[in-house]
Amino acid sequence: MLMPKRVKYRKQQRGKSHGLSYRGNSVAFGEYGLMALEPVWMTSRQIEAARRTITGYIKRGGRVWIRIFPDKPVTQKPAETRMGGGKGAVDHWVAVIKPGRVLFELAGVRRDIANEALERAAQKLPIKCKIIGRDDADETTETEGA
Repeated sequence: MLMPKRVKYRKQQRGKSHGLSYRGNSVAFGEYGLMALEPVWMTSRQIEAARRTITGYIKRGGRVWIRIFPDKPVTQKPAETRMGGGKGAVDHWVAVIKPGRVLFELAGVRRDIANEALERAAQKLPIKCKIIGRDDADETTETEGA
């Protein structure tokens, strides 16, 4: 699982989840990318499941970039605990995703293989995504997350 080695503060507040992603919203490293169309807190487990799906489908053929990192701690109080007593312990880590963010990038594979790999990865994610290319931003395929 992805998680930071160390952080300045152990616990964070939840924050707001509105607006578009102005950073990381274009294909920068590879030829094809998977772009988020909805806001979400994506857990490190979901990121890892999508990454495994992509690398398994391309069979070590190309190169994969993960453009997101789970650096926000989410706390959880134990079950059946009374109110009060402070904030719970860190349970897992999430990446804050805004619409327009490129999640994964691929290079070194054919267009059809990249499309299928990214489509399968999108099915592992809890949001709608679309597949984009470096040059052809018009030709996009939308896939529904499960």
